[in-house]
Amino acid sequence: MSSPRVLVVDDEADLRELLEITLVKMGLDVDSAENLQQARGFLTRHEYALVLTDMRLPDGLGLELVREVSAACKNTPIAVVTAFGSAENAVVALKAGAFDYVSKPVQLDQLRVLVQSALKVNQAPPPAAPSQGPARSRLRGNSAVIQALRAQIGRLARSMAPIAITGESGSGKELAAREIHAQSSRAERPFIAVNCGAIPEALMEAEFFGYRKGAFTGASDERDGFFQAAHGGTLMLDEVADLPLAMQVKLLRAIQERRVRKIGATAEEPVDVRIISATHQDLARCVEEGKFRQDLFYRLNVIELSLPPLRERLDDLPELTGAILERLGSFGGTPVLGAGVLEALRAYSFPGNVRELENILERALAFSSDGVIDAADLALKGAAPGRAAPPPNQMAASDPLVPAGSAAPAGPHAAPATAPVPVSTAPAPQAAAAPAAEAPPDAAPLAASPATPALPPPPPLDVLPSNLPDYLAQIERDIILRALAQTQFNRTQAAQLLGISFRQLRYQMQKLNIQEPEA
Repeated sequence: MSSPRVLVVDDEADLRELLEITLVKMGLDVDSAENLQQARGFLTRHEYALVLTDMRLPDGLGLELVREVSAACKNTPIAVVTAFGSAENAVVALKAGAFDYVSKPVQLDQLRVLVQSALKVNQAPPPAAPSQGPARSRLRGNSAVIQALRAQIGRLARSMAPIAITGESGSGKELAAREIHAQSSRAERPFIAVNCGAIPEALMEAEFFGYRKGAFTGASDERDGFFQAAHGGTLMLDEVADLPLAMQVKLLRAIQERRVRKIGATAEEPVDVRIISATHQDLARCVEEGKFRQDLFYRLNVIELSLPPLRERLDDLPELTGAILERLGSFGGTPVLGAGVLEALRAYSFPGNVRELENILERALAFSSDGVIDAADLALKGAAPGRAAPPPNQMAASDPLVPAGSAAPAGPHAAPATAPVPVSTAPAPQAAAAPAAEAPPDAAPLAASPATPALPPPPPLDVLPSNLPDYLAQIERDIILRALAQTQFNRTQAAQLLGISFRQLRYQMQKLNIQEPEA
């Protein structure tokens, strides 16, 4: 069996010789060309497992060769050698179809990692077990838009270029990132997903790059960061727009140089990580507003992958609902949809996308009888109430467990608009649950006033809590869960509803251990 063949294109004889020696020591056959004309001649006579070209050549640019190889030899990865500090050239080459790049002066350990990754691209995947069929995509659905998305992911998985995934909240950005990783040559290595908005700013550097023992108070042991944990695999930076500017500078250097330095260390260490970023915000607008660095934006946004919202692929609803119900019904059989439920769902806009669909079905299952979900169980916000849900007063009278936002107060003696929504499994404090029935008579007109955006009155406390911090934490948890339930777990809207920032809400959710249901 012959060794993989690599074509090196560079006009510097010394660098060409260094590359040849390194590749031969790796057990590869090497051809060398000093200009574009010789390279084109080699490409007509041989098939290569990798082409490695300089960007500046005597008779043209390496970028021309990148485009030619990408168009004519689709199975041949081509990497470029760029001058030190010319990240713009690397970005241009990646957008033109280059597999990856390496900067001058060439670091041999980095070159070996690049070559090994490139050689894996055309390796046959391990044979699947006979009982298993073809790998099932994480992105469910067969609509035209989702099929085009799968095809695009299949092409992007072959490259090392950074990918920026955009899409509305709940549209499945992390699922798309996992799909890219699973189809890439890095599938056997770690996939690390990091929510940049959930990390306190003071801990970011330690979390991303790690630290040495004794680097600061409390650093009792040496610890790796996210980059080291994802070495050889993929690092997903979710909600990357939430990174503070100081951290963006450090992240840019780590991505460009592919080296990180732990806190307390004096030397950098190489890391081999593919970066996939995601956000629901408009990064270009963040750059214009000065919230996001332009150089980091161009470095992350080499290839943009846009995910469609659920309302643009409603043809996938039957398959999506079937998969969600199958998972929800793991205990006691799979729930089924009654007559008219799919039509009611089709008429809904799904501002929270697939995550909201899952929440709707989970809530409807709790209201359903015998595992059959009717249209009335959906209680869709903003949907035509005559078809999707019974009149609010009827629902409130028949069942006190009315979903948030689906019922209005029935009268002046009814519970106020901020009546508890039973989304939490934790028991509410007794003192908070009691006052509705024992409210003083003069509280009724105040609660029934139509223009009362003010805060609800504090609950009277006949008995002081024995543990004030725990009591306040329970109240805070209950309020956040109400806001999340009203917004179908849309954290941006929930934060606006509570008058706090998106970052504050995330921090409080993390502190109070409020878990978001997976999409």
